[in-house]
Amino acid sequence: MAEPPVLEAKGIVAGYSAADRVLKGVDLTVHAGELVAVIGPNGAGKSTLFKTIAGLLAASEGDITLQGAPITNWPARKICAAGVAFVPQEQNIFPSMSVRENLEIGGFVDPKGTPARIEQLFARFPMLAEKRRHAARTLSGGQRQVLAMAMALMVEPRVLLLDEPSAGLSPIAAESLFETIVAINREGTPIAMVEQNAVEALEVASRAYILVDGRNARTGPAAELSADPEIRRIFLGLH
Repeated sequence: MAEPPVLEAKGIVAGYSAADRVLKGVDLTVHAGELVAVIGPNGAGKSTLFKTIAGLLAASEGDITLQGAPITNWPARKICAAGVAFVPQEQNIFPSMSVRENLEIGGFVDPKGTPARIEQLFARFPMLAEKRRHAARTLSGGQRQVLAMAMALMVEPRVLLLDEPSAGLSPIAAESLFETIVAINREGTPIAMVEQNAVEALEVASRAYILVDGRNARTGPAAELSADPEIRRIFLGLH
């Protein structure tokens, strides 16, 4: 029997109030080993989808499963402990605390295992090891995003959700960050990523979803979508 997807959201309807339906029946599936991009215009519901999966917003309709087990509308802390790590676009680190203290907070679900996990991540990200005693606010934009992802990896997630990881970064910093995201994925962590930088997102992703007005507009292999003339013109600004 085939393994269930690592993460599956089906028919998700959600918004920021009872009358506000930002998502109008969205589907998203992430399989083992995948790096999935979610792209689309502003206001399409991309971030809302991730917040709903992570338990920060309630779904009024639809189902969310993690490796086949239902997690719809669980409390955010319980969803994180089950293995869904969400890195929001903003306020994703504690600026006045040191790099190491940020990682300690990231390990809240397993305090006993935290010291060993931190050492593993310092080995994985030498830049963080070098700056372990520095306040997180002293890091560059790209370094802060690496710290935010490392905090998420402290829970050894089954799936990592990244919301606009390259927002506000220079092209060079964004390119470096995408390389880090690809490396994390190749090391075994499935990733779903909302990204405004659609061209680069499709270059690194295995599959992609295009959301428009709270609905799935297109889905398929990222390379196929990237090569589609209509998508290149409408969503990528290319000809």
